[in-house]
Amino acid sequence: MSEAMTPDRAKLVELAEAGRTSLASLSAMLGRNPSYLQQFVRKGSPRKLEEADRRRLAEFFGVSEVALGADPDHVRASAPDEFITVPRLPLDASAGPGAFSAEEISFDSFRFSRRWLREMGLEGADLTAIRVEGDSMEPTLRSGDEIFVDRNKRSGEGIHVVRIGDALHVKQVQASAPGRIALISANDSYAPIDLAREDVEVIGRVVWKGGRV
Repeated sequence: MSEAMTPDRAKLVELAEAGRTSLASLSAMLGRNPSYLQQFVRKGSPRKLEEADRRRLAEFFGVSEVALGADPDHVRASAPDEFITVPRLPLDASAGPGAFSAEEISFDSFRFSRRWLREMGLEGADLTAIRVEGDSMEPTLRSGDEIFVDRNKRSGEGIHVVRIGDALHVKQVQASAPGRIALISANDSYAPIDLAREDVEVIGRVVWKGGRV
């Protein structure tokens, strides 16, 4: 880390690393060019983040604007620790043939109170929101449902988001023969998929769903 790096820039790098996101993706979220935050962090240009950008980043990470360089005397009192931001990825994880994405970039987010997450049994979860497409998991999950994936839960059986090559799938994961894994669809029209365990990357377990009535 550069000796000239200011606390607010260092904090932004720390938050990005902890949130498993890149400065380029955060810049895109702000509607800026991909190098905007990289230049802010490494070159000090701009010297300070614009107020709207700083507020958006603070809301995204659930921290005070002061941590990102705001003047404490000009920041409205808030309680950011009462809320958790869940990044929403435009991956359209498929419950059918699979979806392809070269880069996972958060384009939106949900904010939930810690109390609600605690009531749902999701406190401490590493959550990412993804939209389901396809009908292979109906009626359990329908096309257009938003699902929360807990990246801290990558083992055991249950409904998981898995990656096979570049394709993402939402499937019921079951152990098969030793060293193999079975991916089961809720829709009987889709046959089970049996693969070697090393050919499947388990992204996380589906722990919540929501959708339009």
